[in-house]
Amino acid sequence: MKILIIDDEKDIVSFIKRGLEKELFLVESAEDGFRGSFLARTGNYDLIILDYLLPKMNGAEVLKEIRADGNKVPVLMLSVKGEIESKRKLFEFGADDYLSKPFLLEELILRVKALLKRPALKFEEVIIIDDLILDKGNKTVKRGDEELYLTKKEYCLLEYLVDNSGKIISRSELLEHVWDYNADPFSNSVETHVASLRKKLNKNKNRDLVHTFSGRGYKFALNKLG
Repeated sequence: MKILIIDDEKDIVSFIKRGLEKELFLVESAEDGFRGSFLARTGNYDLIILDYLLPKMNGAEVLKEIRADGNKVPVLMLSVKGEIESKRKLFEFGADDYLSKPFLLEELILRVKALLKRPALKFEEVIIIDDLILDKGNKTVKRGDEELYLTKKEYCLLEYLVDNSGKIISRSELLEHVWDYNADPFSNSVETHVASLRKKLNKNKNRDLVHTFSGRGYKFALNKLG
């Protein structure tokens, strides 16, 4: 498989290239956005590793040009910029994944392999709210740079709450839409799963995203009044 690295930092390119070549990938590189965009749009690559901060044309502009051509090649973005707004824009432009510098080579290779295994991403299936990134197509959830490992039920619960963001969802509505008709309405299954989901969402975070309204239900929002 053939990978294109678009990054102007020669040491990083060399570091990534050696690691990928050990995994038997063919690797080409470009040192600026203009050259990288040209290669990406005219070459035949299985994956592109694209830095955000580039000379001549930044990574977001390169990404937009790639997608404007209808090219669905997986793109892994790299950047020292960790701001949520930057990530939001990159996913909106069609990035498949995002890795902040500095990073471990092992993590980059794992992400490359994961992207190569999965089907092409439908961009409209990625929902970004604050630092939460929910990918409906691949059933994955991240908060910031950290991937959250949810059970199937926890994921379905979160997806339903996110789809109804800002609304209070009653316990009976959750049982109807997230659980099945065999669910016991007298069990504490909803409460247990909400508590578990909240714990995973809030790990190392200060902002609660799932709020409880006593006797009424639950709401996904940036703050309880939102």
